[in-house]
Amino acid sequence: MESLEQIKARIETALPGAKVDMVPNPGPANQPSLLIDNEHAPAIAKFLRDDAALRLDFCSNVTGVDWLDRVRKKTVKVKKLVEGEEKEVDEPIEERIPGCLEVVYHLFSLAHKHGPVIIRMRTIDRGDGSRLPSLTPIWRSAEFQEREIFDLYGVHFEVHPDLRRILMWDEFEDHPMRKDYRDPDDYEWEPTPHDDVLARAKQHSASRPELDGAEALRAKGSVNRD
Repeated sequence: MESLEQIKARIETALPGAKVDMVPNPGPANQPSLLIDNEHAPAIAKFLRDDAALRLDFCSNVTGVDWLDRVRKKTVKVKKLVEGEEKEVDEPIEERIPGCLEVVYHLFSLAHKHGPVIIRMRTIDRGDGSRLPSLTPIWRSAEFQEREIFDLYGVHFEVHPDLRRILMWDEFEDHPMRKDYRDPDDYEWEPTPHDDVLARAKQHSASRPELDGAEALRAKGSVNRD
């Protein structure tokens, strides 16, 4: 199989205007990936699937990543007067990186028996801009996995054929895999409360004087079960 650098170059040649960046992986797996721009993502995916040399016809898994706002420290060269003489010196600065949600696709070729090629997309932000194009029309195996990421991370996949929750119930209002998600303190439904769950449930029932007698007994009974 071609190197990732060669694949990147061929994507940019085949699709003028497409933006593709290399993302290194310093970990033991040493699997670098390609960050593709959202506008050209469907066309890039189609190229990877249909190109005769690549034939990446199978998406094995799709995963989500939540990036909170963060600060990265780095050193830059600046010119300063040092003892009356202008010199270039190193100066530490802090770079603010806004948070986003990321979706990662692992692609293989069943036709040529090679892979994986890993591609990534990132949302504009973690709020209203948490939208990405669905790649399910290119790889049908991504359908349920994109639904899971929609459910647990809150990424809205545009043109997905059936975008609805897959693990949480329809009325659930949050996304449990986000890093800033906080568990509710209402654990009345918990079948076997224990440890911090039990403590939170007791605190919740004690802070709800508006409960009528039946509800209070029900809440108290649920948190006292072993």
